[in-house]
Amino acid sequence: MRQKIDVIGMAWSDNISFEEIKKKTGLSENEVISIMRKNLKKSSYILWRKRVRGRSSKHRKRNKHKYNEI
Repeated sequence: MRQKIDVIGMAWSDNISFEEIKKKTGLSENEVISIMRKNLKKSSYILWRKRVRGRSSKHRKRNKHKYNEI
């Protein structure tokens, strides 16, 4: 139960990527999405998905060039 709460908190955060969640928990992006779908209200899940879909901060691979420039 505690791990589920931690995963939801990390997924909700804009600063923690799916890759970081996988390193910490071993859960893939699809597994995190499934946990969010099952545990959030429908409206909250929809808002979260709209917010994170395609967001570079949630996908380190898409954002990699930004980190290399700094």
